[in-house]
Amino acid sequence: MINNVVLVGRLTKDVDLRYTGSGTAVGNFTIAADRPYTNAQGERETDFINCVIWRKSAETLANFTRKGSLIGVTGRIQTRNYENNQGQRVYVTEVVAENFQLLEPKSVTDQRIQSSGTTPAQNDQASNTNQTQNYNKNNQAPNYDSFSDFTADPFKQNSDQIEISDDDLPF
Repeated sequence: MINNVVLVGRLTKDVDLRYTGSGTAVGNFTIAADRPYTNAQGERETDFINCVIWRKSAETLANFTRKGSLIGVTGRIQTRNYENNQGQRVYVTEVVAENFQLLEPKSVTDQRIQSSGTTPAQNDQASNTNQTQNYNKNNQAPNYDSFSDFTADPFKQNSDQIEISDDDLPF
């Protein structure tokens, strides 16, 4: 049987990092992923997909991302159920993330961390990430304050031609 999920989207809020009774880290988060087509009004619809990630990966994701961060996730779909306080059976379907990738420049993540008021230690950890792209020649990242800004063209302000040599291409 095959149960594989690949998602690319933005975090709808900071990762909710908790620890089990035995000390295992678990992070819950939701990814907003646009559908690949538009509706009758020409607007893209978005799916909000609940995810869970475990152990060191959960801690790393929580430390290096913030609400609005663009990430890629690979994992599997899992269903579970439990009985709530009212005695009703609740069914949950979620993606168990087995791997993730940060898909935006370090400068955007740093800006998000500074605007969220995290501690200096967390800012130092974020500075050590290995993403060194910049959105434009002035090293100014766009401000993603609202969900509608997530689809903005990051290169719109840069009128220079992007030059890529054949040696830089992966194929």
